[in-house]
Amino acid sequence: MPMPDPPDRPSVSVILAVWNEVESIDGVLADLLGQDYTGPLEVVVADGGSDDGTREKLDAWAGRDERLTVLDNPARRQAHGLNLAAEKATGEILVRADGHTAFAPDYVRASVTALEETGGAVGGRMFPVGRTSFGRAVAAAMKSPLTMGPGRFHHSMIREEVDTVYLGAMQREWFETLGGFRAFPSGTSEDADLYFRWRRHGGKVYVDPSISSEYTPRDTPGSLWRQYFRYGRGKAEMLWVNGAFPSWRPLAPLALVIGLSLFVVVGLVTGSWVPVLTLAGLWFLLLVWVAMRGDEPAARVLLAAGIMHLAYGLGELWGLVRRPSSP
Repeated sequence: MPMPDPPDRPSVSVILAVWNEVESIDGVLADLLGQDYTGPLEVVVADGGSDDGTREKLDAWAGRDERLTVLDNPARRQAHGLNLAAEKATGEILVRADGHTAFAPDYVRASVTALEETGGAVGGRMFPVGRTSFGRAVAAAMKSPLTMGPGRFHHSMIREEVDTVYLGAMQREWFETLGGFRAFPSGTSEDADLYFRWRRHGGKVYVDPSISSEYTPRDTPGSLWRQYFRYGRGKAEMLWVNGAFPSWRPLAPLALVIGLSLFVVVGLVTGSWVPVLTLAGLWFLLLVWVAMRGDEPAARVLLAAGIMHLAYGLGELWGLVRRPSSP
């Protein structure tokens, strides 16, 4: 049995930005408002103009539980919504949540404990659990380092220092010192950018597997492609703004896309298709290896992993070409 929280626990504000999450919002709010944390707890949600019934559900929950505050996020972007929620929040500690995630009953308590014990920003693993046949294939692909890279917030089994985490928690004063989240044109990478700037300020970031949640991946090839294209674009935008990637991991999909493109040009110019066929063949073997390691149908896992690689790499290339203005 976990030890109970000591008295006089710090106040916590859970912040999240949502848009059209009607299928998942009830579960998310039930998880967050049902936390076993014994200190003061509130949930602040910024809604980006949902038109699928999400806002009505949010308002109904707010009417039943005074710990929930619902705000408008007219800019719709996640970073703007999170900043609005943080401005309204009253807690000493900010815990970020997400509309595609299920949270363990001790999620907040584990976050606060890890934060107090490490003195840095903290977060759990990104543990994917698919709800549909394709979503389960995406989850299987995401669990492989050959798909997602060796980032510790995907695979760590122990508490350790990392460059970024999934969602995460930090002291409110730290968040304000950093100026909050920055919004990129892609609408992504605000969390990786926040932790990158925090580490530049001398702070540390820790992943702790005891901070438990389950992420629901996209459940169609098209939505997965759009998501990972935006992810790749966001990493390129971070490079332009910060002068560095948060790590070297994002370069692998970019190298794949550039390599395939260059070798296609070589084939068109010289008539030799050996280089592009060799690279494509090696990539295909890697995808087969990923697909055969899981319990889901190999063809679907191969498709999911291939989409993530290509979309991410193309997104990075697009983001590098279209240099953003400062967020």
